[in-house]
Amino acid sequence: MELTHFDKYGKAIMVDVSAKTATHREAVAGGSITMKPETLALIKKGGMEKGDVLGVARVAGIMAAKKTFELIPMCHPLNITSVKIDFSIDEPASRIDIKATAKVVGQTGIEMEALTAASVAALTIYDMCKAVDRAMIISDIRLLEKRGGKSGEYIAPQKT
Repeated sequence: MELTHFDKYGKAIMVDVSAKTATHREAVAGGSITMKPETLALIKKGGMEKGDVLGVARVAGIMAAKKTFELIPMCHPLNITSVKIDFSIDEPASRIDIKATAKVVGQTGIEMEALTAASVAALTIYDMCKAVDRAMIISDIRLLEKRGGKSGEYIAPQKT
């Protein structure tokens, strides 16, 4: 396995994808934010002063995916065809799990866009709730699935 973002002299490069065929690509990333039970209850009932926490976090994640190439230096700008953000509330763990799915028909992968979407959705939840809970923990940001391109399919191992 070879790193692709370095030339033979060890200098950082943007990978040349001009000769690659455009294919349908999809990536799913996930993450979690754990909080006090009282904070989770406020989110669920819409009681946060800043508004609809999950609605705003969904929009923030979508916007972030579209701007990934402006944040991560070697990412290519992509014509993203879809970004979807889903939230699952785990009350016993006092946690919100985030799943971001991004799709593109292109010459390079969309994993970074899905990871950025999940990360920014979690950060937005933190931002909107920090007035009542600064101890929230963002964790487990990772690639869950990837399809398409030369390397084919990847499914992350289940967490234990």
